[in-house]
Amino acid sequence: MFTFAIHDFSRRADLSELMDEPCSRETLRACLRDLARVNHWFLGYRPVLDWLDGLHCPPGNGPLRILDVGCGYGDGLRRIELWARRRGILVELTGIDLNPDTIAIAAEATPAGSAIHWVTANVFDYKSQEQAHLVVSSLFTHHLRDQEVVRFVEWMERNVQIGWFINDLSRAAVPCHLFRWFARAVRLHPFVRHDGPVSFQRAFVAHDWRRMCAAAGLAPGKYDVLAYKPARLCVSRRKLG
Repeated sequence: MFTFAIHDFSRRADLSELMDEPCSRETLRACLRDLARVNHWFLGYRPVLDWLDGLHCPPGNGPLRILDVGCGYGDGLRRIELWARRRGILVELTGIDLNPDTIAIAAEATPAGSAIHWVTANVFDYKSQEQAHLVVSSLFTHHLRDQEVVRFVEWMERNVQIGWFINDLSRAAVPCHLFRWFARAVRLHPFVRHDGPVSFQRAFVAHDWRRMCAAAGLAPGKYDVLAYKPARLCVSRRKLG
């Protein structure tokens, strides 16, 4: 159904993803469900949860306000809610996404007992009554242009108290081609089979992050670029604590 050109992984691809284009809510729901399955199979939640554990948040000193930008299906934020419950940490969780259909799908996939708040908004226009302690994002930044990533880092620096964590892919040929084979083998949604390899081609490498963080005013040593297997490249920043 889709064809792929040979890509030079030394640079970001200027390609679009099908899920970034208008589609029916039913199609979007099916894609987001498959992406959640991929996150589960390939340990996609581990980087954020490891980082949260490393903050050593004490139980009973809540609520810890966490904002998930580009929350998608909401599966990452639901895992954070479970993480907090198991540790006795009081949290206020907010998921924000630009697409109202995505927010509706995330809300309907969330158990009735959950206290997660779902918001449709552009992050750069988002205002909250109380500043977030932590901001996280997963598989979000590769959808942005370089200058938009710089703006996002600057926004987080202004709007977060304790720290932020970006969880995304690493631009590399081998995981890209392996995912293409895997997605076809397990019959993931056609959009996911197309968008997965494109996401790898649009992702960043470590020197991209160092350049963009510098452009956002962050000096070396003020943030960490962290590689996780399989094929994740994350950026963390701890401002306080």
